[in-house]
Amino acid sequence: MNTSELNSFIVILIYGSLVLLSLLKLANPLKVNHKANFWFGIFLFLWSTFWLDEVLFLITGSIIEFHSLFWVRLIQFFTPIVFYFSVLFYTNPSFTFKLTAVKFLILPAAFLVCLILIKLGYKKPFEYLSIILILIQALFYTGLSYITIRKHQKKIQQFSSNTEGINLNWLEYIILVLLIVNIIYVIYNLFYDPKSLNFFINAVFLSVIYCVGYYSLKQKEIYPLEEKQRQELISIDEDSGPEEVKKKLISDEELLKIKTLLEEIMELQKPYLDSELNLIKLAEILSVSTHHLSYVINTGFGKNFFQYVNEFRVEYAKKLLKEPNNKLSVLGIAYEAGFNSKTSFNTTFKKVTGQTPSEFRK
Repeated sequence: MNTSELNSFIVILIYGSLVLLSLLKLANPLKVNHKANFWFGIFLFLWSTFWLDEVLFLITGSIIEFHSLFWVRLIQFFTPIVFYFSVLFYTNPSFTFKLTAVKFLILPAAFLVCLILIKLGYKKPFEYLSIILILIQALFYTGLSYITIRKHQKKIQQFSSNTEGINLNWLEYIILVLLIVNIIYVIYNLFYDPKSLNFFINAVFLSVIYCVGYYSLKQKEIYPLEEKQRQELISIDEDSGPEEVKKKLISDEELLKIKTLLEEIMELQKPYLDSELNLIKLAEILSVSTHHLSYVINTGFGKNFFQYVNEFRVEYAKKLLKEPNNKLSVLGIAYEAGFNSKTSFNTTFKKVTGQTPSEFRK
């Protein structure tokens, strides 16, 4: 099999994989992240259309300019926006479109005008302008999606003690890989023959698509399904950080009372050993509101919920690692201390102590 045949085979795999994955996300068999999976499924379907020219050529044996059709070009232009919508709903399932959402139509409207003018015969200047709009749209929404995910990773530390599985790392890495690949492709288009890069680009895209499939299908629900609890956590997310510390939610006396009670419970009951411990569970144990507990941890201890709980877990793990007769493996100790994976245990332990658990044990 030569390079051309292998490239054709990869193109078929890319298109088929994207269409299948799109249908799976739209069907959402696990019934999680409903709105996010809907938009992500639409994104995957739109993404698949970029290979339809090559697929149709392989089927018919003649060149079909599907990609250059007026309505196809317009619909494909929405691909980065649809991806951004999926990110919005992953990071905030209660997000709703308001009148201000009209701003999302500014660039598509400009692109539509360009397409109409090209169709009317004003090709040269507006073809270049349409390409510039495509690049602006892609870079703007890719960047916005990346920033949204980074903010989300900080937000979830306000209410979750184990962020693996809900931090959307896989989306962040995919954005970075796609950005790098597209930069390479643009440079090659400018200075070299882009066809010589097709095999490499398609092979990378196929790898990315399989990663997307693996991680997106195992993505669990990020926020609680119960609407009241979800709204509580989302509102804490929005208010958290330095600004929240400045606003007094409770008196100093009440803060000290909750702080003392929290220290007692953490010492005696050891709720941090529960790997699924979150702000809601801990607030229920203390019989206080999630807002007040978050405020006490942020203001009284100068930490977020994730840092506060995991420092207790690290201290507990250190005791187990010091015990000469303890025959538990590092992974066993991680589970005993409330961590849900060796990776999160190693990362958190090193961040707190400056050493890996294995180094500390030696």
